[in-house]
Amino acid sequence: MEKSVYSGNGFFGNYGGRFVPEVLEEKLVELEQAFEKYHNDSAFITELEALQRDFIGRENPLTYAKNLSNQLGGAKIYLKREDLNHTGAHKINNCIGQALLAKRMGKKRIVAETGAGQHGVATATVCALFGMDCTIYMGKEDMERQQLNVFRMRLLGAEVIPALGGRQTLKDAVDEALNDFINHAETTFYLLGSAVGPHPYPLMVRTFQSIIGIETKRQILAKEGRLPDYLIACVGGGSNAIGLFHPFYSDEGVRIIGVEPAGHGLETAEHAASMTLGTPGVIHGFKCYTLQDADGQPLPVHSIAAGLDYPGVGPEHCAYKDSGRATYESVTDQEALNAFKQLSLKEGIIPALESAHAIAYAMKLAPKLSTEAIIVVNLSGRGDKDVDQVQQMLDLQTDKKTPEIYGF
Repeated sequence: MEKSVYSGNGFFGNYGGRFVPEVLEEKLVELEQAFEKYHNDSAFITELEALQRDFIGRENPLTYAKNLSNQLGGAKIYLKREDLNHTGAHKINNCIGQALLAKRMGKKRIVAETGAGQHGVATATVCALFGMDCTIYMGKEDMERQQLNVFRMRLLGAEVIPALGGRQTLKDAVDEALNDFINHAETTFYLLGSAVGPHPYPLMVRTFQSIIGIETKRQILAKEGRLPDYLIACVGGGSNAIGLFHPFYSDEGVRIIGVEPAGHGLETAEHAASMTLGTPGVIHGFKCYTLQDADGQPLPVHSIAAGLDYPGVGPEHCAYKDSGRATYESVTDQEALNAFKQLSLKEGIIPALESAHAIAYAMKLAPKLSTEAIIVVNLSGRGDKDVDQVQQMLDLQTDKKTPEIYGF
């Protein structure tokens, strides 16, 4: 099997491309040329590796979730601990890489979008590190759900601007960030947070996130002497997932499963299951599976996890689906919430609600497999940002102390 589904012209199979106005086309060609020039440059790689080690804190562990595995029976579950990165999620991997690229391109201002706020925090962090101006767009609804991350971004020096269109979530934040970039492209670098958008972003983000899978492969071979049977990761735009999956693409014995948000149920309109129920279309300058109406307009979407609240998915995932290299399942809000609680109780690890979707599917799969089977789950982020939201959802009171009262 080939090492990648990337065809070299901005497409992954039938997906990807660059469907943008001419004014943006020129800037994206400039970005593509800079990426091609620098990402294999020895000085660039040396600086990136030093920052991965000394600033992000890589490599992070591959943790055997012994208690959860024993409780479920069946397969061993390992967790790739992106939650232990500086800023608390996988997002910093990509932000460091793109910020170094912006630095070499002479850009002084960064603009970005964010959903759950983790990409916004990571962007604000690298801007503080490199002394760049930072503007972040975030849906007003997401700002209310993730107030702690809004404060963190502002503390780091970013201007956080609410996106007021549509459902005031991630899709709307991307709209605003793209408009800003179009209007200020001469001085501004758009630091896109997921493996979506017009070429070269899906390829560029996957390149910087592939450190996840590269480390995982080395670590599981050291621990188990073989590759895992399954890889599982949550999929919204899909950057944490493609970062884990891509280095295993040629390993045909490793089954790949992406988990997207079923929200209140696939039978309702309150979900964000683009791969399960979407159809091919163009959104934000690229072709992918997307949830759209008869006129090709994006439909409103929902997830308990703000970072998964997006009506499309990265083009490389779409190609994986069509080729059968990966399968894409869905998990409801309630299943993700249960996984959030179970991992906290059994392993002392509070996951992000996004990551809890992947944990939830692993909890379904593990008991069906033998005790010799190995599952690796990408724990894409930690749940500090979500505890207030979860507390409110569980209708907790500060004087309630026991797990039973907490509804666990």
